[in-house]
Amino acid sequence: MGKEAKGVWGQLSDGESDGKLLWEPPKLIFRGAVRGIFQGHALRDLRVEGPDLVLTDGTRFTLEPGEAEKWLHAIQNPPGRLDKLGVKAGQTVVVEGLDDPEFLAELSQRVEPVEAYEDVDLLFLGVEDLADFDQLEDLAGGLAAKGAIWIVAQKGKGAPLKDTEILAAAREQGLVDTKVCAFSKTHTALRFVRRKGGAAVAKPAPADDDAGFDDEDA
Repeated sequence: MGKEAKGVWGQLSDGESDGKLLWEPPKLIFRGAVRGIFQGHALRDLRVEGPDLVLTDGTRFTLEPGEAEKWLHAIQNPPGRLDKLGVKAGQTVVVEGLDDPEFLAELSQRVEPVEAYEDVDLLFLGVEDLADFDQLEDLAGGLAAKGAIWIVAQKGKGAPLKDTEILAAAREQGLVDTKVCAFSKTHTALRFVRRKGGAAVAKPAPADDDAGFDDEDA
């Protein structure tokens, strides 16, 4: 859902340099001899001037002809939660153990979740303890060829499950993690797909840090 451009000339308050521009919602990042991270107010009055993408404070990035307009549109129309989670109209979507009225209402605007046991495109599984993983093998068996499971769990140091426990429980069922996404202010979602061959893997060594996953929005 992000964007990337190399060979961008950046004119920042700290100086000018050639570099790489990245849009990783909600952050616009420039990496070169001069660096900068911009979000919020800095992007409020974003505009295009010729080949330049110009920020509120006058910072400007010179892109290839015609690219500045595309960047402006992408930044002003950031992907929503369903986009980040890969929810598309027409998919077979199942929700298990997830009591989140706001998410369910949002989901129903794009696709109505159903009870299904095969050819499932996306499955959202809410977990609070290790016992919730007992059903994971059966659920994974109902995924479509390119289906995925989003495991939704509380985040933060006070969370009942550590990230290492979630990873271990899923990997034991032949699943491999591919992406982490902010689900809400209190929960994070980790995406799993079936490992080729369905082979389980050994538990990872326990980590000392129990801070949980770092949410990625892109």
